[in-house]
Amino acid sequence: MIERVHQHIVTELQQGSRTDIVFVITAVLLNLLTLGINSSVAQESRESGANTIVMALFILLTIVINVVATLGLLKGKETRAKLLEGLLAMYADQGVDGYYDASLLSNYGTRYNLFILAVVFMGIIAIAVPLVVR
Repeated sequence: MIERVHQHIVTELQQGSRTDIVFVITAVLLNLLTLGINSSVAQESRESGANTIVMALFILLTIVINVVATLGLLKGKETRAKLLEGLLAMYADQGVDGYYDASLLSNYGTRYNLFILAVVFMGIIAIAVPLVVR
């Protein structure tokens, strides 16, 4: 039974990693796309109300995507921490906890914080640059 629980935790960790990758890649690509579109629209938006509306909609999209990605990464961070704590408890119960360094928990937390920081700052840049260009 322990092997099945172990496999389930490992599978959940792998699935969580894939989901986090999707959040990061989606946010980065959409931030870059929005940056490009809004930068090109920004120069023309002074004369055209329609271009201003398009730019505002893309800014709103950037905000929504970055909020969703950030919340997803925070939930992923929380889930990973809980799963790893359970895994460490299982290892301790089985007497093999010496083979897994518990400091990895803080390393994973730091990695998540860096991903969130990168996504948020890219979002800020994707919003700020077109506004400055305008």
